[in-house]
Amino acid sequence: MREFDVCHLGTANVICCHEVDGYLVDPGPASSIERLLEQIGDEQPRGLLLTHIHFDHAGGAGALVRRWPELPVWVHERGAPHLHDPSRLVRSARRIWPDDFDRLWGEVVPIPERNLRPLVGGETVDGFRVAYTPGHAIHHVAYLHEASGSAYTGDVAGVRVGDGPIMVPTPPPDIDLEAWRASIATIRDWAPQRLCLTHFGSFEGDVAEHLATLGEALLLWGEIARHTDAAGYAEAVRRRVGDGPYAAATLQAAPPETLWAGLRRYWETAEPS
Repeated sequence: MREFDVCHLGTANVICCHEVDGYLVDPGPASSIERLLEQIGDEQPRGLLLTHIHFDHAGGAGALVRRWPELPVWVHERGAPHLHDPSRLVRSARRIWPDDFDRLWGEVVPIPERNLRPLVGGETVDGFRVAYTPGHAIHHVAYLHEASGSAYTGDVAGVRVGDGPIMVPTPPPDIDLEAWRASIATIRDWAPQRLCLTHFGSFEGDVAEHLATLGEALLLWGEIARHTDAAGYAEAVRRRVGDGPYAAATLQAAPPETLWAGLRRYWETAEPS
């Protein structure tokens, strides 16, 4: 296994692309694709394994397919159509970042249908067990590399940079705390030897503790969102992250201003009017 820091916006420890047995898990955004290519070299990967289609995880997938036209891409079936035609995702994102989209995420290149390998969960892909793991996104999957016991978890196992706190990435629109808790249980039942997080890197030895802490964090931040507004929530996130050596990377991986809305939408849906 190798870990490639794509240095998103020039910042280390924000987005990690994992490589195992020739497969790339979550290559990161198109804006960082040149940095990734510098590290992986000229040899075509065996394939891309995407945990979900958010730009910080999968935005560069199309650029890699353009470079290697036979490159297969595994992704949940709900995400596959948006990789083939990303126009709706891009329009929505440009409303959020009207002046900054290109700098943040780069060119989102459509992926031909012939390259897409839709997943539902329960499959095995060349030694990787696939599980459907919604909660962060309705199109989220995780992969267990059975030979090494490594679980590649995208965002469903949270954000953890170095010795910083375990944070919960909750952008709208698909946050579902009940589904997320079930997905944590799915990962726990795998009993992996290590967790491989896109934000950021692999962690061994404390997998059960990490997942238990994440479950507690889901409850905590869910309740905070119920009783505060966007500004108050963002300030609470900044206080929790603090000002340690990994604070800037943590806040870039889970931008405080983007987190409250997903939880607020969850509560509006879950709570009777």
